[in-house]
Amino acid sequence: MFEWVATLLGSPPADLVRLVAVPVFGWAAYRDVQTRRVPNRTWLPLALLGVGLLAWETTTRSPGEPFFLSVALSLGLVAPIGYVIYWVGGFGGADAKALVVLAVLFPTFPQYLLPTTALPLSRTYVGVFSMTILTNTVLAGVVYPLGVAVRNALTGHVGSEMFLGKPVVVEDLPTEYGSLMETPDGFTRRGLDLDALRMYLRWRGCTLADLRADPDAYRDPASLPASPNPPGDGTIEYDPDIPTEADDEGTDALDSEADDEWGAAAFLDDIEGDAYGTTPETLRDGLTVVAEADTVWVSPGLPFIVPMFVGLLVSLDRQVFSGPGVKYWPPPFHTVVRNSFCAHVTDDCLRSPKRRSEPTLQKLGTHDRIIVIIVGLFRIDRTTACGRTGKSLQ
Repeated sequence: MFEWVATLLGSPPADLVRLVAVPVFGWAAYRDVQTRRVPNRTWLPLALLGVGLLAWETTTRSPGEPFFLSVALSLGLVAPIGYVIYWVGGFGGADAKALVVLAVLFPTFPQYLLPTTALPLSRTYVGVFSMTILTNTVLAGVVYPLGVAVRNALTGHVGSEMFLGKPVVVEDLPTEYGSLMETPDGFTRRGLDLDALRMYLRWRGCTLADLRADPDAYRDPASLPASPNPPGDGTIEYDPDIPTEADDEGTDALDSEADDEWGAAAFLDDIEGDAYGTTPETLRDGLTVVAEADTVWVSPGLPFIVPMFVGLLVSLDRQVFSGPGVKYWPPPFHTVVRNSFCAHVTDDCLRSPKRRSEPTLQKLGTHDRIIVIIVGLFRIDRTTACGRTGKSLQ
């Protein structure tokens, strides 16, 4: 045990410090599963740590080293990917911030020394570690919709929506996370967020059962309370200090319009924020569905930080789930890339392990550097790239 620890402590100091991200992401994954919320204060210290480590490592590098190329690709490619996916609604703000943090904290492959080996066991040629984490995250995330689809198939719910959601009894919606996949007109990919539904019910001081028992009364905007309750943030963990019933009804304190069914517009005008992007129309459609249906389709909303945590752990051990030497995108284009790449590394593939030396980017022309970058980004291990089945050129 002492030898193991002593060897590990011989790893680069900056890489050892980066390991603090592992327990933080583990805690964030737990929070994401339990509440679908991760505090913003979680990410800023890690981002500042990453910036500090990059500044430190920059002073120890010489201009032109591949290190700077990896950092540029991580900050210029991986970090923006997080923002773009968030912008198009692919995942939440916490997921985007977590991906940006990984791009800053892990731009290059770390190195952790063990008595008989070193981790990660394999790496890409260009060495953009955050891209490897993102790839493994996507692979881990695929398991979730597949599991949902299998569960739906076993219960007889077969259709295009079986990969995206699950049927839920309406009475159980207050204890579910996700968003409705139904409107009065049919299926939708962007229905009412269940957090917004909980906020609305708490704001009105009623339960879903109350609303379903007399939907016509609650649809009338004149029934809105004069002094609504604080809506909270929609989390399932209910605050007992918030009253369960609102004060007097039938006032114009909220300045509700006569045609504002369910008081949807009044609710969104009264609260702080936009209730997770909810519009009055979306809220009205969702309330109409839950007031009339017995079972609805719900998109559970994948807690993306969970596969991100799994992707981080896997990446620290090896390049991809399948291990080193795996080529998992087989289009013919790869043959061209592989052949061009091997023109520069064939000699290395044929040398004995003791005599191998890696070709550096400085030795290659601009065209060849681009090819090497593409190879690295597409995750072609050097063993596979050279068409060998022996040990990798690590």
